[in-house]
Amino acid sequence: MLKYVLKRLLSAVFTLAIILTIVFFLLRQMPIEGYFDNFDKMSEAAIQSKLRQMGLNDPFFVQLKRFFADLLHGDLGASAKYRVGESVAVIIRQKAPISIEFGLVSMLIALVLGVPLGAAMARSKVWDRFGTVFIVLINAVPSAIYYIFIQMYGTQLLGTKMLFDKTLPVTWILPLFSMALGNIAYYAMWLRRYMVDEMTHDYVKLARAKGVPTRRIMMKHVFRNAVVPMIQYLPTSLLYTVCGSIYIESLYSIPGMGGLLVEVIGLQDNPMVQALVMIFSCIGIVGLLIGDLLMAAVDPRISFVKKEGSR
Repeated sequence: MLKYVLKRLLSAVFTLAIILTIVFFLLRQMPIEGYFDNFDKMSEAAIQSKLRQMGLNDPFFVQLKRFFADLLHGDLGASAKYRVGESVAVIIRQKAPISIEFGLVSMLIALVLGVPLGAAMARSKVWDRFGTVFIVLINAVPSAIYYIFIQMYGTQLLGTKMLFDKTLPVTWILPLFSMALGNIAYYAMWLRRYMVDEMTHDYVKLARAKGVPTRRIMMKHVFRNAVVPMIQYLPTSLLYTVCGSIYIESLYSIPGMGGLLVEVIGLQDNPMVQALVMIFSCIGIVGLLIGDLLMAAVDPRISFVKKEGSR
């Protein structure tokens, strides 16, 4: 187990290094205006002096080496346009708690609604039709369309403001529900699939032949076994929540990391973009690793150690 964890951690670090290298390279191909807040007012001599000071005139691999060295010391650089000269780490530290809070609450909502929906779809044809329509709608229609639809008509229904207000909890409902929609469909679809697969196994047929009530079979055996592979996807779903928050936080003017990424991309604040992409990449990579470990923890039949004689 320890050997597997170490192997996955090394793989995760290597993957993250590749992602950061690609992002670093792409940002270096963008206009240098992304590193100056008053580029139009600066003379050519001042621009060149600033570029030398920032080390942007050095060869690419020298810049990349310096970037990773600073990263290992916790230095993410300073904002070039969003908040000129302020530490990127300080800005993210202010924004991150809001995004984390929204992400965790929306995932809880998704679990409370998605898991029962998936179980009901596996047991009832009526719920199966309803759930199938819902899942197809969520996956087929561009999310931006139903996000705007929810904002427009949801605010009218609740009689509240369209934008987020920290002092009014009612304004939290629509963005939380919007963030949860994708995961609700995700959980329902996969739980339904796993439960239907479990229902075809011999132990279910044997239990029915012995006269065990269907409800007991579904809840004590089928549901219990079907939930195990679902656990693997729980940390990964956090990535989908974060990705959804990028648009939703901008739509509702929520001062979190998702809306921040959209804003700094528009401003061409390269150091900020670089740091935020790194954080979102870490969330995805760590989520995959935790998912595998959780699945092994809840199901003792799963082993990451090769049996003797196996190939």
